[in-house]
Parts: sequence; C-alpha cells; structure tokens
Amino acid sequence: MKYKDLPAWSRMAADWGENYFATIRRRPVRSSAKPGEFLSKLPAAAPEKPDDMHTIFEDFERMVPDGMTHWQHPRFFAYFSANAAPASILAEQLANYIAANCMLWQTSPAATELETRMVDWFRDSLGLPGHFRGVIHDSATVANLCAVLTMREKALNWDGVANGISGQRQPRIYATSENHSSIDKAARIAGIGSANLVRVSTDDERSMRPESLRHAIEADLAAGLVPAGVVLCVGGTSTGAVDGIAPVAAVAENFGLNIHVDAAWAGAAMICDEFRRHWEGIEQVDSIVINPHKWIGAQFDCSVQFLANPDSQIRTVGLRPDYLSTSSVGQITNYNEWTIPLGRRFRALKLWFVFRAYGVEGLREMIRNHVSWVRELQSRFDSDPEFEVLTTCPFGLFTFRLSGSDEFADKNTRQLLERVNNGGQIYLTQTTIGGRFAIRMTAGQFECTKADVDAVYPIVKEAGENLRA
Repeated sequence: MKYKDLPAWSRMAADWGENYFATIRRRPVRSSAKPGEFLSKLPAAAPEKPDDMHTIFEDFERMVPDGMTHWQHPRFFAYFSANAAPASILAEQLANYIAANCMLWQTSPAATELETRMVDWFRDSLGLPGHFRGVIHDSATVANLCAVLTMREKALNWDGVANGISGQRQPRIYATSENHSSIDKAARIAGIGSANLVRVSTDDERSMRPESLRHAIEADLAAGLVPAGVVLCVGGTSTGAVDGIAPVAAVAENFGLNIHVDAAWAGAAMICDEFRRHWEGIEQVDSIVINPHKWIGAQFDCSVQFLANPDSQIRTVGLRPDYLSTSSVGQITNYNEWTIPLGRRFRALKLWFVFRAYGVEGLREMIRNHVSWVRELQSRFDSDPEFEVLTTCPFGLFTFRLSGSDEFADKNTRQLLERVNNGGQIYLTQTTIGGRFAIRMTAGQFECTKADVDAVYPIVKEAGENLRA
C-alpha cells in the first residue's frame, strides 16, 4: 500500500465506520468470544510476501468486530465509558496523518502550544483557579504515578532521584480504600511499597475522616517515618465515593503534605456549576487528574493533570540530555519533562475539536442528562423489594443487588449479572461493598439516550425472574 492509495482506503474505512455506528445497537455489547478463539484464527507467522489490501480489510471485517466488546455502544454501562465523539474520531484521524512525536516544542510547535491552550480551556470550564497549569498524559495511571513520585521526592528533598531511595527514611502516602488501584500501583512502582500506602478510615459516606488522617500522620512521625502526601478521590471507581477536600486539606497543610485529587471520571462533571460543591477546597490542592476520554468525548487516550506548581513534578520526572537540548528564541515548554514517557502523541487536537464541535454547554447538557437518567433508574431499583440499592453518589453511579440473606444474595446476584451480560442488550460490571457482591450502574457513553438507560430495569428484572424460575 502506497500513500497514493490512502484516500481510497480512508474512504472505505470511513464508510465502514459509518455503518458500524449505524448498526452498533444490533451487536451484543459484551463480546461472547472464548479465550484463545480469536488467536486460533491467526497464522502463527507473519507473511513473507505482501497481502492484498482487499484481503486484509475483508479479514478485519470478518474477524475483529465480533471479537470486541463495543465500548461505543450506547448501552455500555460498565466500568466508565471510554468515549469517541465523532469530532474526536476525525481529529484523531488527522493526528494520525501527521504522525508527529510531540516530545519537544521544536518537534511539534503547534501541538505543544495547542496543548497549553486546551488545558487552559478545560481548566476554565471546570471553574478552577487560573494558577493551575497542566499536561495531557495517556491515562490517569501515569498522572497518579507522577503525583506520587513528586510527593516522594518533595518529602525526601529530591534525594531519591539523586541517590536512590535505599537507605532513606520511609515515605508514607495516605488514601482510602475507595481510591483506584492505580494508586496502589503507583506506590509499588515509586518504591514506596504497598505497606506504606496507609488506608485512612472513612465515614458512612465513604469519605476520608480528617481526624483519622491526622492520627495516622502523627503516629508515623512518632515512629520516625516520613509523611509524604495525601491522595483523595472525587468519584471513586467502585462506588463513586467523594472525599471532603477542604477538611482534609486543612490537616494536610498543617504537616506540609502534597495533596493529589484523582477525579478521573467525575471531575468532568465540574463543568456544571451545581456539582462543584462536591469538591469544595479544590483550589488548595497541588495536583488533579481528570480524563476527558471518560465523559466528554475526547477518545482514549486523553488524561489531563492540573498542577498548582509544575516545577516540583518537572524536577522529579523531567530530564534533558544533550540530544534533547534545543536552541530557540523566547520561552518554550517541553511537555515530555512533565511526565514519564519521552514520546508523546498529538492528544490536544481531539480536545480542540470536541470543545469547538459541541461547546461546553452541549457537554454540560449531556452530563446533566446522564446523571438525571441514572438517578431515575436508581429510584426504580430502590422501590422494588426484590432489589437492594447499596450505594449512591452525586454523579450518576449506584450499586445494587438482589435482596435476601448475604449468602443467597451474593450467589444469585453473580448469576444475575452473568445472565444480563450474556443477553448482550446491556453491559454491567460488579464491585464489592463491605464484602457483599454488587452490580455497578453508570451511564456516560456519548450517544446514550434516556431510552437506553430506562431499558436497564426491565432487562435486569426479567433476568431476575428467569433466574428464580
């Protein structure tokens, strides 16, 4: 295939994409493929001679879609949606044509400066103070790791990056069990260790208890350990839990600790004024991560980290060898120094297209609709004695299970979830609440409608009746 062939094949791909979205509701949301099924269809070795593009494309159509779970399906209610708004798809296609490595300003002036402006737009739409600057990572996992590494180095006065962490006094990170597992991973990779990720107790709303945090910090200081930072969540993955930022910040600041807020999913809701009370005190934190690829249509991967003072993170993860030095006039930003990978994709382009194609008001309307529709659905389960709603949250996520004794409900709720997902009409996932098996429900897909959300209750209800029968 030559560059001259690209227009024709791009049109064919676009036609396929149009048909895919037009017919996606006919597909089962979750793939029914068995382990190894797709692998068995692939030759063991790469072809020695070029294959014809028609054959390659036919194989794609024949093999790949049915082997995928369809994240863009309007009835994908599992995990959190990884959205791909039409404008974002177009922007990603253009970025793929350019195929730049946006590691330095010099290698990508427009990409670098567009990233700066898109972070500003996003910051302002969220109502964040103007002192926050930011960078676009691939995922919140990398943003969380950068934040934890920065906490570690600030607590060690940057001796860790200079001399290693062996022999240092042990840094401690404070979080709750509601935080995403990427915080655990960050503690491991940062050399802090799982044992030094301190689980602070939560209240009845699953929010961190400020006094428990204070006691944990004081106990660690007395033991000769080094409190390094606090990780809070706004919209925890399991239940949508929200930590009280202002009261926790008051404690953390007394001890000079960095505060990082993982708002990867729910942070996008803050473009709506009415949700901002749930992160009161956000102006006091050092770092925030929000994933535009989860709720506002900028397809994966696109994770924005806001920083009150980027210098600390740059000092921790930044590195500028001679072969990356550049000669230029004026002040420039090299975003590779704000993150871990050197190579960087042109992620800002899809944010630019999304903000312009839908407007902040259009995105607000979508988020408000999703939250409202899920709350209505929650009330239907709550009023049905055959179900028990275990948790709710402000941003349109709730968990439920079948009623009955714990042993009965655990077993039957597991079976219920499997029946629902095997049916292919919707896709839900599970979590555990206080040791009890539960089903998660949240909406966030870009093309999701009220009818899609309303369909959940009768589908689950019928599956429950069939299970009992």
